[in-house]
Amino acid sequence: MNLVEILNIIAVVLALMIAIIGHEIMHGKMAYYYGDDTAKKEGRFNINPINHIDPIGSIILPLLLYFSNAGFMFGWAKPVPIDMRKVVSNGGFFAGFQVSLAGIYYNFTLATLALIILKVIPLNGGAIDYFLAKFLLYTLVYNIVLGVFNLFPMPPLDGSKALIFILYGLGFSKVAVLIERFSQYGIIVLMIIIATPLSSVIFTPINSVIRFFLSL
Repeated sequence: MNLVEILNIIAVVLALMIAIIGHEIMHGKMAYYYGDDTAKKEGRFNINPINHIDPIGSIILPLLLYFSNAGFMFGWAKPVPIDMRKVVSNGGFFAGFQVSLAGIYYNFTLATLALIILKVIPLNGGAIDYFLAKFLLYTLVYNIVLGVFNLFPMPPLDGSKALIFILYGLGFSKVAVLIERFSQYGIIVLMIIIATPLSSVIFTPINSVIRFFLSL
């Protein structure tokens, strides 16, 4: 394995960890803003990867996708514990909506910052510039992937949680309850979609957003 390959792997791992760990921390931070300190008490505001890494979602799956040249990268961290009852009690259904989308806000903000830095900083070659360019590019791409992916209103993704609070807020509680009941099967359905040609329903819009960002 040569230097270029080593730098590329480090850039991939670092960008992915920042994207998925930061995503989870922001859920906890937003919940804390609305009076729920569960995540803080359990030490989940700490950026130490050991506190957030999920062995399968943070290590095994990303490595398999990378070395199999899957064409996309994906992963997840351990969900941050949140007491939504306390959040809603303090801030209403809008607070629950905000907490649900906090990780997505983070991902799109980070992707935008990475794009700006890529456009502003001159990169003239060399190992350091190569690593920085790759890191910023992966940061942009992975955060868009996570942000757009989680917008889909399918359990257990963040988009479905935000939709549930919208429905509760509009008075459609029965529909919200049905979606909540479906949540236990959502991960199975989601994995089936990702593993079949139906994945184009998810990855086509993701790729479109990535192309849009890169065209700016």
